[in-house]
Amino acid sequence: MSAKILMPLALAAAAVFVTPAAAQEASAPVQPTEFDFNRDTITVGAAGVYLSDYEGSNDYRFTAAPGAVGSIKGYGFVLAGNRISVDLIRDKPGPVWDLQAGPIGVVNFNRSSLKSIDDPRVRALGKVDTAIELGGYVGIGKTGVITSPYDQLSATVSYRHDVANAHDSGIWQPSVNYITPLSEKMAVAIFASAERAGRGYATTYFSVSPTQTLASGLPTYNARAGWKNYSLGGLYTYSLTGNLLKGFKIVAGGTYVRMLNGFADSPLVRIAGSRNQWLGAVGLAYTF
Repeated sequence: MSAKILMPLALAAAAVFVTPAAAQEASAPVQPTEFDFNRDTITVGAAGVYLSDYEGSNDYRFTAAPGAVGSIKGYGFVLAGNRISVDLIRDKPGPVWDLQAGPIGVVNFNRSSLKSIDDPRVRALGKVDTAIELGGYVGIGKTGVITSPYDQLSATVSYRHDVANAHDSGIWQPSVNYITPLSEKMAVAIFASAERAGRGYATTYFSVSPTQTLASGLPTYNARAGWKNYSLGGLYTYSLTGNLLKGFKIVAGGTYVRMLNGFADSPLVRIAGSRNQWLGAVGLAYTF
């Protein structure tokens, strides 16, 4: 998963943390009259993010990312920075199996601005047009699996394809996520994900043509489709006012991404960057 896609995930996690299943304390459940567990809920916020200049870079910078997440009449949505998804299968209350499916869209800004890239060799390759990646996802989740009746485990797989002719190829992404509340005010999550990118993606972002070699000094390279990376991360949220269902909360997260195969062997990664990618985010959100 690229840094541009990952950067708002700390805010996106707040959508899960404010669901009714995560609102109770495992050791001391809140009285049902205190909350309406089936009510609509929306969380909005913003995060400061530390991320790499481009996918595979070893230079980092700070930026900001907005987010809005929630559930309306059982239908969930996530708008997180450059990524949006909607679950079109209505959620059922309680510790039940949750089927998930819906559309997903990503605006991929990777290398679309030379001003955000420090390495002069990579700048010399030229900028890439912004990609508009549209597709869908399916998944399954379960509430009440390990630590309490309120923790959640889910697995999803998504596919999106660039419709703006920037890289004109697709990305498959399987993911596994686990979330558990620690109290009425605090919750944590861990996740694992991987991405398989098509030939067009590899050529656009990781190949170096002979002309680009003359301009940058990086060796010519022909990248191929395949598994691009895997990522491991964790998230934490703490309610500053009220509880996980209402009020202000702080959300923080960190992610490690490992570039793989021919993508990791690209001169943009092997010479000008690093196979090891890191991301950190701290945000403030409000649930109402």
